[in-house]
Amino acid sequence: MNLSSLEKTIGYKFNNKDLLKEALTHRSYLNENASWSLPHNERLEFLGDAVLELTVTEELYHRLPDRSEGILTPIRAALVNYQALLEIADEIKLEKHLLLSKGEAKGGDRSKEAILANATESVIGAIYLDSDYATTKKFINQFIMARLDNVMRGESYRDPKSLLQEKIQSSQRLTPTYKVLEENGPEHHKVFKVAVYFNRKKIAAGEGHSKQEAETEAAKKALEDLSESK
Repeated sequence: MNLSSLEKTIGYKFNNKDLLKEALTHRSYLNENASWSLPHNERLEFLGDAVLELTVTEELYHRLPDRSEGILTPIRAALVNYQALLEIADEIKLEKHLLLSKGEAKGGDRSKEAILANATESVIGAIYLDSDYATTKKFINQFIMARLDNVMRGESYRDPKSLLQEKIQSSQRLTPTYKVLEENGPEHHKVFKVAVYFNRKKIAAGEGHSKQEAETEAAKKALEDLSESK
């Protein structure tokens, strides 16, 4: 298992290679490889999620001193949500390094996306354990906080659900409704798929690690579709 290319991409060389291997080990891999000596990555994912949120919160607190908590919260969500984690996974070419069962490796895009988003947090947790907070912050600044300008410029942090409701109530006098279509993944980090409807007509769907996040993604896609149809 050659990890040097991934280490080069993320700009960090592990002292304990087993931590990175663990971060890349999906639960399904253990079912087919009983001799694999390392655990799956869900504990590292749990840790990475907390480190990521703390780091981004601290950075936003210092970088945006004139913004209220009510504004900082959705900005943070835009930086660390499910879709953002997928973008990071794609940027660092994480998929080709993951250890999956044969079934998961051949699985659909939706299942693989959830695995990739979770593994991104696992890598963050592994870096934190192998080094320190400052080093982990360097990684997060490079790959996540680097997106702050785009988030601010496009105002993507504004609540899409509220924006969509304003537009639809104004133009069609309807209130958008949301319905959970699917739930996948482990209990501690499920992935929800939610659709938004206008008067029982399905308009768009989104995914996220919570129903709220999935609803937000669905509303965002609906807004994009409305903008393109003009």
